[in-house]
Amino acid sequence: MSKKIQRGKGLTKVIAGPELEIDQRVQSHFEEKTWDETITKDSWMVFKVMAEFVDGYEKLAKIGPCVSIFGSARLKPEDEYYEVAVEIAEKITQLGFGIITGGGPGIMEAGNRGAKNAGGKSIGLNIELPFEQHFNPYIDKNYSMDFNYFFVRKVMFVKYSQGFIVMPGGFGTLDELSEALTLIQTAKIARFPIVLVGSKFWSGLLDWFKETLLSQGMISEDDLQLYRVVDTADEAVAHIKAFYEKYAITVNF
Repeated sequence: MSKKIQRGKGLTKVIAGPELEIDQRVQSHFEEKTWDETITKDSWMVFKVMAEFVDGYEKLAKIGPCVSIFGSARLKPEDEYYEVAVEIAEKITQLGFGIITGGGPGIMEAGNRGAKNAGGKSIGLNIELPFEQHFNPYIDKNYSMDFNYFFVRKVMFVKYSQGFIVMPGGFGTLDELSEALTLIQTAKIARFPIVLVGSKFWSGLLDWFKETLLSQGMISEDDLQLYRVVDTADEAVAHIKAFYEKYAITVNF
């Protein structure tokens, strides 16, 4: 199916496939809606959001201490970072933590796979997307959840995690990293360890933190201490372990 669409004065373009679908979605947002249509849609959305929160809280309330692993959905099992994520998850599970991931392929699959290998709790918080995302086979049946709203899903990540392992990833991973950093920086959640894995991968972003954000006064020197950069599974796990030993907290809380 194709369609001629208006592009500026006197200009038309023939589009089809995904481009047509995107165009139609954009156009629909500019259509005039009656007050009843607007209020009805918004009101029902509130109930859908509430339902996702309630379902998440009920399922995750008793999972115990967990560490979230973030990273790209696009990395394959033969990728070095996939293998490191599996090893990290295995070793963190052996400390007594469960593993929470986004439930999809790539690094998320690696995290759940490591938890499963070590006999620990393997939680997957999936998100409905038009591409990439699907449940991986290493999630515990009772802890496999599907979300429609990103913000509800992010609340679950933060509320039920006692640490964050951030593997290489794209916009979604950067969003999750920024969320964790911001909430800790603003004291909206407790100080939990954030571990960035892959110094070569993260170096450009971290240089920008220092050379742009810090130099222009947009963050403080102390904010650079909110995360730790490592290159191996042993270093990542050691930081999580040392953090909780320092504060005399056991994983049995």
